[in-house]
Amino acid sequence: MTYTRAGQIVAQGGLTLSDVARARADTPGCAKVAHFNNAGASLMPRQVLDASVRHLHLEAETGGYEAAAQASVQIDAVYDSAARLLGCDRDEIALVDNATRAWDMAFYGIRFRPGDRILTSMAEYASNFIAYLQVAERTGARVEVVPDDEHGQLSVDALRAMTDERVRLVSMTHVPTNGGLVNPAVEVGRVAREAGALYLLDACQSVGQLAVDVREIGCDMLSTTGRKYLRGPRGTGLLYVRREVLDRLDPPTLDLHAATWTAADRYEIRPDARRFETWEANYAARLGLGAAIDHALGWGLPRIQARVTRLAAALREQLAEIPGVTVRDRGVRRCGITTFTLDGVPAPDIKAALAARGINVSVSRTASTRLDMDGRGLEELVRASVHYYNTEEEIAALLQAVHDCARSEPAAPSVAGAGAPAGVSRR
Repeated sequence: MTYTRAGQIVAQGGLTLSDVARARADTPGCAKVAHFNNAGASLMPRQVLDASVRHLHLEAETGGYEAAAQASVQIDAVYDSAARLLGCDRDEIALVDNATRAWDMAFYGIRFRPGDRILTSMAEYASNFIAYLQVAERTGARVEVVPDDEHGQLSVDALRAMTDERVRLVSMTHVPTNGGLVNPAVEVGRVAREAGALYLLDACQSVGQLAVDVREIGCDMLSTTGRKYLRGPRGTGLLYVRREVLDRLDPPTLDLHAATWTAADRYEIRPDARRFETWEANYAARLGLGAAIDHALGWGLPRIQARVTRLAAALREQLAEIPGVTVRDRGVRRCGITTFTLDGVPAPDIKAALAARGINVSVSRTASTRLDMDGRGLEELVRASVHYYNTEEEIAALLQAVHDCARSEPAAPSVAGAGAPAGVSRR
């Protein structure tokens, strides 16, 4: 079987063929691999690489403090870029070193009491759920899981039925690490507001591939990363905290950046979201994050979302045609993440076979989303996550490799750089 469907997806997506060619020309990694691990860490565009490396050179040449002072205007502008990205004000943004730190600073800042209820989803990520359990042990709060609806997403009706005055927090992963679904964040926000509960949204997998507006969603707190769909450096993250709830949270750690030592026995916490930051920061990575956000805003998140969604839908449809493949995605609304299994072939073996052809995918295992995976009787999945710079030719190469795995054929030579649009050098 040969997979060739050139021209179909680009014409339907939010970007033109020339846009995709330009995006790939700006992405050095496209000449090396067909990258379908964007839900893990995307390929950085040249603009992000240049911003980070340029500042590292400045630090090496002038000193770290001096370099930060020289780049202070650009560093400060990252807050404006992040605010535009999320639809909030700059004083509601904290820049931190990863999404876990962002989420933890918000969650561990909530003043839980015995009997408080934490409502979360079946597909919640392991790091979040471990934190729920720890806080429940410490405080006497209770963790309760909202069941899925018939589509496999969080049931808004069940959530509404479970809310009462004891619900302190509704916490949900927007796009789970596995399953392809987009949870109904806006509808959940309405229920949380009606209940008077805080609403924390883990948007680690959604920001950068979907248009995300915190005002529309109605969340009080949102965490995300730079390394995934935003295409930024590793070790970068964002936290949004709605201005009106700042004083309902106690930052779990403070330093001389987050607070001011006003007297021998007193301190004052700063009035904005930067109370969740620390003084020391990787400014080269932070400038890379700003460049990544500006790059995404330049393309337009609605256009990125349209292309990513259509590429994934096409991949999903064609994977389902391969004998022995079961697509495991769920939800009414789906995103750029596609997960599947192949009868008789372990997910790591599929990953290895694709890697031999220069195609990157990842494997999701039970420990990452235990409730969801156990509930579906699954132990591991292959995860292929597309981005707007992926091409139909790359998808065809991935499909062919999976088809060959189904036939137990040996891996073919590497196809590094596969999928460049017509007229674009594979280098």
